[in-house]
Amino acid sequence: MADIIRLLPDSVANQIAAGEVIQRPASVIKELIENAVDAGATDIRVIIKDAGRTLIQVIDNGKGMTETDARMAFERHATSKIARADDLFSLRTMGFRGEALPSICAISQVELRTRTADDRMGVRLCISASKVESQEPCVCEQGTNIMVKNLFFNIPARRKFLKSDSVELANIMREFERLALVNNHLRLSIDTGSRHFSLPPGNFKQRITDIWRNNLNMQLLPVSVDTSLVKIEGYISRPENARKRNPLQYFIVNGRNMKHPYFHKAIVNCFESLIPAGTQPCYFLRFEVDPATIDVNIHPTKNEIKFENEKEIWPILAGAVRASLGSNSAVPSIDFTAEVLPVAPLEKGDEPVAPALDIPKDYNPFLSGNEEDNPFSDIQTDYTPHRKVGSAWRPTKPTSDWEALYAGFMERKREELPDVAQLSSAGELPEMPEARQTICMQYGQKYIITSTREGLMIIDQHRAHTRILYEEFLSKSAGDRISSQRIMFPESLHLDESQQLALEGIEDELKNMGFMLKCSRPGVWTIEGAPAALSKTNPADVIVGIMESISDDTINYGTEESPELAVRKRMALVMAKCAAITGGTRLSETEMEHIVGQLMSLPDPALTPYGKPVYKVLPRRKIDSWFS
Repeated sequence: MADIIRLLPDSVANQIAAGEVIQRPASVIKELIENAVDAGATDIRVIIKDAGRTLIQVIDNGKGMTETDARMAFERHATSKIARADDLFSLRTMGFRGEALPSICAISQVELRTRTADDRMGVRLCISASKVESQEPCVCEQGTNIMVKNLFFNIPARRKFLKSDSVELANIMREFERLALVNNHLRLSIDTGSRHFSLPPGNFKQRITDIWRNNLNMQLLPVSVDTSLVKIEGYISRPENARKRNPLQYFIVNGRNMKHPYFHKAIVNCFESLIPAGTQPCYFLRFEVDPATIDVNIHPTKNEIKFENEKEIWPILAGAVRASLGSNSAVPSIDFTAEVLPVAPLEKGDEPVAPALDIPKDYNPFLSGNEEDNPFSDIQTDYTPHRKVGSAWRPTKPTSDWEALYAGFMERKREELPDVAQLSSAGELPEMPEARQTICMQYGQKYIITSTREGLMIIDQHRAHTRILYEEFLSKSAGDRISSQRIMFPESLHLDESQQLALEGIEDELKNMGFMLKCSRPGVWTIEGAPAALSKTNPADVIVGIMESISDDTINYGTEESPELAVRKRMALVMAKCAAITGGTRLSETEMEHIVGQLMSLPDPALTPYGKPVYKVLPRRKIDSWFS
């Protein structure tokens, strides 16, 4: 049998690695900026064209590279950060795997210009799909200038799955904000073509307010604790500034961004009784730990970190957050040590006395008497009720005889009903509705139970209503514009740079869905109208939810549907979920029948748009087996 195992060429291995390391243009920016930080740069500039499809350029003033280093940097697993396995336990750099640059050059065309302080001439290197095309001396400034052109040009499937320019730019800005937050001591700027965003070096709090603005400075409470295990510094938001949508939540460990659900839960628990349900606090916390007690080599993106002492760090983190909330009067407290002053009893005669009113007991201002002395004599007291007969109103006398009142009611109903015999002879007899065969009932104010031929059907009322509204919004968006309802008091929507880019990209689609928007000033939008179906929800929360959903990677932009249809589907889904009735809502029998009827008229009522079951059927044979 012939040997079948062989070593993959470097170009193929690099493309495989690129699938994990480089997911979108924002991933390229992350890797290149982190390399610039490791090179000791103090000024980093980013230039973007066509949302990163055409060009991603990163210029830094770091130490640069020699001619040999420039060539070796694009070799797989070539790095200057570590030399042996033990170095993994003392990492202080952002990169160390040696996969970023080989992965980038495997799926793009790269041009590199770099020079060290000791060299008079730099080097220019051109690589296309892992193949070196040219290498020559050049004149350039100290540092590194790297240009990544035509991203995914040799992988059409990956390029096709990139989202719209606005969505990709929003992801780029979000990644740039994370990197800028970590490196607050550096000057960073980004030019997207439509706008230029620059951040000067400053302290941690200044960098937070420079990035997100919107009076965030007044909403932050300091957090600080220093122990032998961990040093934690940063800021948390006040409870009254908790957010329903898009909370700003950042963990930084030894200068590296991190996602850690365990520590996130520790912070949320501290706010549990202080913020409304469905809201999240904002936090910006930096951890300093011994590098030997963490493992950052979990994933190529290095956003996941394992802690050796995470259970011991939990109470330290929770205690620091609670101390910050308490010391800044963010938590209501009772001072049990305060001295309680005694209250002297009232002396006799000091009790308050109600004033005496000299009014005759038999006095009634509504009774006729002396017209001059009665101030209410001009009020008519002999009101006679009337009833409508035909087109005329006839007076009726009030009665306390309920039998006579009921008889009169039935007599009036007979007068108002048409003559059935006459209607039948004229061919105008209306069809009588069939007797209702099924009965709907509600269980736990969450489920609708009804009968079918197969057995008992149990319907989730929220999911059913979501499915109904989703189809309604989607069908209306495919035709004419959804009608808007003006808001009496317009809502203000404050956005950061990444959200601003995302909203600009879907502004026309939002207007077609019934939203009336106006940009009053950069970063601040006014919502003047919203679809009538969203009258009971906050339109600002709906719009933020739409932006987050569209930026989500779960949208399919493949060949099965156009990007415009995918966006409309996601917008319709967010609007439907916000407008749908929720669990805990009591429904009348008519409302339940209406929901069941609308649901069963849909082409696919069994699943929600996001693939969850809407109803389950308990078979009759199963019920019969219980009593056999």
